[in-house]
Amino acid sequence: MNLPEKRAIIDAYPGDALGVSDWVHVTQNMINHFSKATLDDDPMHADPEWAIEKGPFGHTVAYGFQTMALLTHLFHSASNTDAAREPDQEGYFLNLGFDKMRLVSPVPVNSRIRGRFTLADRVVDAKNRTRFSIAVEVEIADDPRLALAGTWLGVWVPPER
Repeated sequence: MNLPEKRAIIDAYPGDALGVSDWVHVTQNMINHFSKATLDDDPMHADPEWAIEKGPFGHTVAYGFQTMALLTHLFHSASNTDAAREPDQEGYFLNLGFDKMRLVSPVPVNSRIRGRFTLADRVVDAKNRTRFSIAVEVEIADDPRLALAGTWLGVWVPPER
């Protein structure tokens, strides 16, 4: 499959593909860390024995919010950017939330996911900040259904002049 070229969001126009991330292997260890960090010990996610015996999927699955939380990593991978930047030289990106975000299918433990990002809209506001809407899809390897689909909202604040 031909993947779109990775593209800097600040140079993109609505409809442009921003890129497809590398695959991320979702392990039980990652799920357990997310469980501890969020104080949510739902056994469908955090207890493999319980999930096999009593869960709806026959195994543990990643938390839906965990899939959403991985979007930042997946976006940096897709766009070939780094979270660490010099805001006085490059500006910075702020997360504004989501529109129409759907958790389509659960992410099974030990599966691989990747993100696909397309610029849906961009508008420069009165403060010279660029507001973005990014169409996102999270794919599960070897599964025809998406894990997640929606629109991610953000703003790019330029460096101080």
